[in-house]
Amino acid sequence: MDDISAYQQTLDYLYERLPMFSRIGAAALKPDLTNTIKLCAALGNPHEKFRSVHIAGTNGKGSTSHALAAILQDAEYKTGLYTSPHLIDFRERIRVNGMPVSKDWVVDFVNTNKALIEEVNPSFFEITVAMAFAFFAEQNVDIAVIETGLGGRLDSTNVITPLLSIITNISYDHKDLLGNTLAEIAGEKAGIIKPGIPFVVGEQNDETERVFFEHSVHKKAPLYYAQSLWGMVRINQDEKYQYYKAVNNAKREMYDLHTDLLGNYQHHNLKTVLTAVEILIHKDFNLSIPAAIGALANVKNTTGLRGRWEWLRENPTIICDVAHNPAGLNEVLLQWQQVAATAKHIVLGFVKDKDISDALALFPKDATYYFCNANIQRALPSAELKEMAARYGLAGGAYPTVAAALQAAKNNMAETDALLITGSFFIVGEALSTWKSEEIGIGN
Repeated sequence: MDDISAYQQTLDYLYERLPMFSRIGAAALKPDLTNTIKLCAALGNPHEKFRSVHIAGTNGKGSTSHALAAILQDAEYKTGLYTSPHLIDFRERIRVNGMPVSKDWVVDFVNTNKALIEEVNPSFFEITVAMAFAFFAEQNVDIAVIETGLGGRLDSTNVITPLLSIITNISYDHKDLLGNTLAEIAGEKAGIIKPGIPFVVGEQNDETERVFFEHSVHKKAPLYYAQSLWGMVRINQDEKYQYYKAVNNAKREMYDLHTDLLGNYQHHNLKTVLTAVEILIHKDFNLSIPAAIGALANVKNTTGLRGRWEWLRENPTIICDVAHNPAGLNEVLLQWQQVAATAKHIVLGFVKDKDISDALALFPKDATYYFCNANIQRALPSAELKEMAARYGLAGGAYPTVAAALQAAKNNMAETDALLITGSFFIVGEALSTWKSEEIGIGN
């Protein structure tokens, strides 16, 4: 059996044997950390063998995780990075110095631990977290940046005791699982805060501030608000970079910063990352703000980040972004308004276990829509999405696959038009997977 077949069979086993949130939703979630603790214990508690930073939040987790990892890599620390979900290949979830874990390693890990998997019967996410920890320990990483999957308190990653915890922001998402108020959601995210461990909150909010203050007091965990500590003024942008004046409010120092992280929302993440760097400096990491700012110019190349206001093509303009909740979509659609085009087109899809009414209300009525569903069990059928969208004045066709929607958009677009691909991670992931195929005839 060749390596590709062995790897694909291993993925099929993980996807089909283990409950997977991205495919079936809440039924895949486990009620506590018991399975993760069992898995880690059987693997020799690998999460105790490396230092870490833990990152939660409604939006911005991925960009913040990749940006911080890029800074640590640039400073020559061997850096692990765990994120989820993946866009194209499962191995995107587990990286060391930007390189995904090898296919052979994934196959060997699953084969070696199949009896353990069958005994514990973990969710897909639980075994993936254990796999990442085992790989980072085996690789002797200096530090790992660990992104939560969903929430914080009961997230499988929450078995670690990090050097620093980060909560990027709090807005409405997964209300059926995390709570119906911002304070309730903040309480779940704040579950990653550990006694005596400093934590950074990226964006302040009147409804959540008391939650974080109480956690800080009760756990004697120093609290830092990035929004208060750093100012970020954008002075220019193009298809490759955003250019800022970054201001350290406490030290009254100003820096020129440019970054390949595009999207208006990134200024929040940049403040958060620079605050985290300052804390790590105090923990004797060989970092500096000027060096960190330099590393922010090449986050995508350094760590492999994709799908955040990513320009796929010019003439016509084609952009993708994984915004999938009202707060994230609002930021993306505000930026979309600034894109010049003769006509605008949007490829859109969601999962069916979320209330998307608030999201649909944000979309412009003057675009042509291509409603589609990803190839997962949780996907909201495109015909249903089209019917729901019509109530908000959004018109377009329904397509059975992402590739079909992309082909239809391509057929309808002039060179002076613009296309946005957005909605769930799975829509953007499938779009990127098929991007250069002759089937859709785009990006040749």
